[in-house]
Amino acid sequence: MAIQTQNLIKILMLLLMISYATAWTGEIHGRVVCDVCGDSSLGPEDHVLHGAEVAVLCITKSGEVVNYQAFTDSKGVYTVAETMPESERWDACLARPIRSFHERCNHLSDATSGVKFTYKRPSGHSYALRPFVYRFASSPSYCM
Repeated sequence: MAIQTQNLIKILMLLLMISYATAWTGEIHGRVVCDVCGDSSLGPEDHVLHGAEVAVLCITKSGEVVNYQAFTDSKGVYTVAETMPESERWDACLARPIRSFHERCNHLSDATSGVKFTYKRPSGHSYALRPFVYRFASSPSYCM
């Protein structure tokens, strides 16, 4: 009987500790686009890049480094999301484009090498990054 009581107390204490641990959810998203004319302004000739690869590296409040890999969908959007204990939430992140698999639009624009940022969003809120931009090696003749 004493063993059963001890086990019951242990189970109740475990449940109590779990109820105090709050979960935190973070999300980072952005777009990858092709600047066809390389003019640094998005126009009707420009388009999103499907399947482009993006890496996101985050450091948590406890100092753990987590690395994410994402690919853009048909709308050129990539998303990284994680749910973890509040005490382990992201503190700072670095997002950078890795590669574009587009046949011609695969030269990374100089201005989009990567973005460092602190993550201060409350649980359930996302952080939107500016687009990463690729361009053609040489602009098509209609861009001149």
